[in-house]
Amino acid sequence: MKKTYITTMPNHIGAFLKASECFAGLGINITRVSYNKAVDSHTLFIDAEGEPEKLKQADEMLTKIGYLKTPDSEKKIVLLEFMLVDKPGSVTEVLRLIDQYRLNISFISSQENGSGYQAFKMGLFVDDENVLKDFLEKAGELCVIRVLDYDRSEKLYDNSIFYQSFVSELVQCLDLPQSNRDELLVNTNLVMQMLDEKGLSPYKTFESISRFAHLLAACRGEKFAPRITRHTITENTQIILIEPACGSNTTILKSCGEVLFIDSGYALYKEEMEKIFHEIFPYFDTMKKRVYVTHADVDHCGLISLFDEILASSNTKECLRLEYAGEDAFREQNPLHKPYVKICKTLTSYSPADPEKIQALWESPRDPTEPLTKTGVLDIGEMHFDVYEGKGGHLKGETVLVDTQHRIVFTGDIYINVHDLTKEQATYNQYAPVLMTSVDTDPALCAVERHAIMQLLGTGKWTIFGAHGMKKEIG
Repeated sequence: MKKTYITTMPNHIGAFLKASECFAGLGINITRVSYNKAVDSHTLFIDAEGEPEKLKQADEMLTKIGYLKTPDSEKKIVLLEFMLVDKPGSVTEVLRLIDQYRLNISFISSQENGSGYQAFKMGLFVDDENVLKDFLEKAGELCVIRVLDYDRSEKLYDNSIFYQSFVSELVQCLDLPQSNRDELLVNTNLVMQMLDEKGLSPYKTFESISRFAHLLAACRGEKFAPRITRHTITENTQIILIEPACGSNTTILKSCGEVLFIDSGYALYKEEMEKIFHEIFPYFDTMKKRVYVTHADVDHCGLISLFDEILASSNTKECLRLEYAGEDAFREQNPLHKPYVKICKTLTSYSPADPEKIQALWESPRDPTEPLTKTGVLDIGEMHFDVYEGKGGHLKGETVLVDTQHRIVFTGDIYINVHDLTKEQATYNQYAPVLMTSVDTDPALCAVERHAIMQLLGTGKWTIFGAHGMKKEIG
């Protein structure tokens, strides 16, 4: 059994040794350790593997030696920012909470900026970090709160509460359940450690995750404004392209009375996308709903549970089955991608689809020798697609649909029109390459697959629908 411990240790010589001796005495193997004093001077992440009963004993021993709470230290000043609604009485609730916890204020600064919120900055004297952590948890229920200047460690304040305040901001930003905190804590730390080992600043990691979360939140509700275009293929066939700012496109293929959705975007935007679906199909609730999944990434599969039938390659079905069973799916089996994917699933409220609804229409090639292998055909109305499965350059199970007669191709993420993204799409697309080092499982192989698609299409005019951005016409 594996377990991640988020321990709070005293900042002195021998602290980790004491924890290590605890695990060693119980025969528990430490598989990962992460500590960065410049980020958080007390929080140490430990991945351990052992028998369940031994891990339970370790819990008791770590509690007994006080590694689940921080010992008292000399008084410090912690600089906090409260994002308060700009209305009478907003700060009063915070001040009452400060008084309740008997914290002294050393600094106050605030000014309206016309946004409807005030960034209310306060410096608080702290002599008991446990009290401060309790205060932050309660204050987080009133408003978004964060620790400022965390990259100036041990200059303005002790930053041992950074991780908790950072995750609190993410939870508040997207209205997530408090139960998601530990999942975000662990995977934020994993991303930070991975990029830190590559020589990248840990603060760049935190900044990217924070901006990613705020971008997701900023595109919700009335601000959800995807680019929607309609493309006439024949008198009886139309393609509707829905391009949200964040996540994959959702393409709707209508032909001779048949309807097929291709990919579905993030679960975070369920209400917004359902509203659009109902505008296009007033009878959406009662119609036969089919979706085709180009590949099993979280930003493509968030809403596939809305559909009666889910069509995919056998590899994609297996990937989704692993998710549903609580196991690591193909993307998460890559250690460079796993933390980001876990964070993305948490931030977007992703829930795996029931494998019983997934139809694997074609067997995936067991040992493909070509970058693209034809696995079958898919007919929708008057559209006849040859189905090709990639070798896994972007993600194992990826597929491409090619209609030679109408010169239409759906490429998923193997090929996208990067030159015709909206400003918001371009901003969104910059975060994944930073936080997972590359959006492709094998970037070189994915480049070979893109070339193979062009060779497959040959000469003449073709229309390419990628899974992000506007259609692309070539030839």
